[in-house]
Amino acid sequence: MTITPESAAPDTLGGIGESAVLSRIFPRLPAAASAMLGPGDDSAVVAAPDRRFVVTTDMMIHGPDFRLAWSSPHDLGWKAAASNLADVAAMGAVPTALVVAIAAPADSPVTLLEGIADGLRDACESMAPGCGVVGGDLSVSATLTIAVTAFGDLEGRAPVLRSGASPGDIVAVAGVLGAAAAALHLLFAEAVDASGNPDAALATALRSRTAPQLAPTPPIAAGRTAALAGATAMLDLSDGLAIDSARLARASGVGIDFASGALGSDPVLALGGGEDHSLLATFPPEIGLPAGFRAIGVCVEGEGLTVDGAPHDSAGWDPYRDWAGSAG
Repeated sequence: MTITPESAAPDTLGGIGESAVLSRIFPRLPAAASAMLGPGDDSAVVAAPDRRFVVTTDMMIHGPDFRLAWSSPHDLGWKAAASNLADVAAMGAVPTALVVAIAAPADSPVTLLEGIADGLRDACESMAPGCGVVGGDLSVSATLTIAVTAFGDLEGRAPVLRSGASPGDIVAVAGVLGAAAAALHLLFAEAVDASGNPDAALATALRSRTAPQLAPTPPIAAGRTAALAGATAMLDLSDGLAIDSARLARASGVGIDFASGALGSDPVLALGGGEDHSLLATFPPEIGLPAGFRAIGVCVEGEGLTVDGAPHDSAGWDPYRDWAGSAG
């Protein structure tokens, strides 16, 4: 059935229309300190103090990236911000602004977008003060989709790339390893009904143990700290430590040897689990590690990954291979 203004339920996206939705969302969004002109015109104007900026984008789609039965609207806004803020931080930059595009079913309640806006605001205020939403777009779709583009200020520094590591560099991480994957395993094990479908009530009862997956808190400020300390390479751990560290190793032309004892109580989950959005960085051994980072391995001559000297595969999350096609 086609939803028309006459048939749409009141207080849904289709019922009140785009202009009214925007009027309710704008006051909830975080302001960006760098914005010379924010939402309301065809484009925003954002200051770029050193004449450069870093830019990244990421999507979250109902099904492969989240389940509405498990995630609140606030969770979705928070996680959408966190995943993009971490990519900016991984370049050694300071997040300055977000542009957010959302496509949602027309019968979605307006409170869905209000909750997403609140999550965006709270995530920015908590993890990247001064960063805000400067614009975006709304559209309609059968599948809820959130796309965020993030900008960052290098503050006059060179970006920290994936390709700068050398043999002998210490491999270190800021943030958790495997916590998001452990939470996801818990949701699939204990927050489903008898038919295996995601169950909102069961997920709510597990909230204290599933927050690392539903609303991660990566150490965004650690990206700038690493850059100032002399990090030679860095990236955001979005798809898993093994697959992401292999990307850094290939870009730098080195191998990486992890110490299993430094990977926590479950090294398998730490290596294979994704969505922690922690920061993996390499540092010359003579400079020491900055606050917030802990050593988990070393760069070595050659290629590939090893754990305690034994070869390890670089498997991790691949949306084209790993999504089973279900939602909820």
